[in-house]
Amino acid sequence: MAGSQDFAVDPRNADLLIYVSGALVPRAEAKVSIFDAGFVLGDGVWEGIRLHKGRLLFLEAHLERLYAGLKAIELDIGLTREALVAEVQRTLAANRMQHGAHLRLMVTRGEKAAPNQDPRNWLGKPTVVITAEYKEPAPAIVTRGLSLFTASIRCTPAEMFDMRLNSHSRLNLITALLEAIKAGADEAVMLDPGGHVSSCNATNLFWVREGKVRTSSGHFCFNGVTRANVIALCEANAIPIELGHFPPADLHAADEAFVTGTFGGLTPVREVDGQVLPQALPGPVTTRLRAAYEALKDAQAE
Repeated sequence: MAGSQDFAVDPRNADLLIYVSGALVPRAEAKVSIFDAGFVLGDGVWEGIRLHKGRLLFLEAHLERLYAGLKAIELDIGLTREALVAEVQRTLAANRMQHGAHLRLMVTRGEKAAPNQDPRNWLGKPTVVITAEYKEPAPAIVTRGLSLFTASIRCTPAEMFDMRLNSHSRLNLITALLEAIKAGADEAVMLDPGGHVSSCNATNLFWVREGKVRTSSGHFCFNGVTRANVIALCEANAIPIELGHFPPADLHAADEAFVTGTFGGLTPVREVDGQVLPQALPGPVTTRLRAAYEALKDAQAE
């Protein structure tokens, strides 16, 4: 089994160059210090971006989220948005990439004088890493779908740990996923503090009942770029959608469901907590939204 991040292995990735704080180095030489704040503490933020037909999809939305995250953790990357995009394009050009790639843009507080929590103990230079790999979702996932399991780990409010901050610190999400894996599922459903359906451990969750798309309020889930696009596509295509606080029983009664993320787009769900959803995969609303999303991606590339 594998989750929404499952991908087909591509041999071209073995020889790609990785961007590490200004240098382009072979994959085997791409390293950071053991005193790096990202390694020691998960102190940093990141973005995942798709390269589609020569264009970085929804780039402005991703940059907005990245720089908002940097501001939230009081980290100056030392690069304007334009300069950062130029470094991303330099990485793509060095690897001769035009299509079918997934980028991971990672920024940490950088090397520290000692491995401790205090941000005042850093040496003043952030670490910026850009990986660009040929990655496409495994084709079988569309008809196989995901199996979801509701974990005991809850999503947290902003005053505890803001789920909308795209942080390197993911241990709570990994713990939820480990519960799901032990239950024989692919990904974990996570509830909010009130016990309502909020998110999956790595993706945002949507489900359909009687033709109406439903998803969480957005207060406790990832600030997903794809999530926002799907909500907008529903509104633009007269597909009823409701954001709110829904109990797990509402999800269990769904006709179809799917998760969203930058890498996989819209990935169908087969079952939730051992209960197989009634629609054949992908369901009709999922199919319609997947087509609309593909059209949106192509429009971005024009």
